[in-house]
Amino acid sequence: MKAAERREQLKKILTESSVPVSGSALAKILSVSRQVIVTDIALLRAEGEDILSTSQGYVLSREQMCKRIFKVHHAREDCEAELNIFVDCGAIVKDVFVSHRAYGVLRGELDIRSRLDVQEFLESIRSGKSTLLSSTTEGYHYHTILAPSEKVLDMIEDQLWQKGFLARTLDYEPEELQENIQERMTPPDVDSGK
Repeated sequence: MKAAERREQLKKILTESSVPVSGSALAKILSVSRQVIVTDIALLRAEGEDILSTSQGYVLSREQMCKRIFKVHHAREDCEAELNIFVDCGAIVKDVFVSHRAYGVLRGELDIRSRLDVQEFLESIRSGKSTLLSSTTEGYHYHTILAPSEKVLDMIEDQLWQKGFLARTLDYEPEELQENIQERMTPPDVDSGK
């Protein structure tokens, strides 16, 4: 099988799979080494295929990915731990936004997909060129998260809850945010925030 044919087959496998497929499994199916799979994935990404790497394997990003907005609150030093929860579960941190009482909703696009992306983002903050958007609201902020399944979003929710990062929506926040954020995400003992 030629390399181009193998990559087409690889793409077909990922398209037809409803769950992530490990690099080892792909290597076995296509009778090549795992390193060849890693190279093929990189080439497919360079061609524009949106292939996500998760802890369970590779998954082809689809428009029908599940989406959930999480309202969170934490100290500045917990930013890395929070972002790693999302990417370690195989999700994409699409954006960050705040609901500011005076300015309304302020949003920044992130597209964070891996721990490397987390480190690059944090380095841009540490360099002094920027500050966290959540600093305008005393650490309270939102993330739109994309994941391959509701199960992954539930897993993220559980981990955020365990870390104490989830926060309640408040009356002054836009109605659309209150509708999009599920109340079940908020543990009963979380302090209401700004």
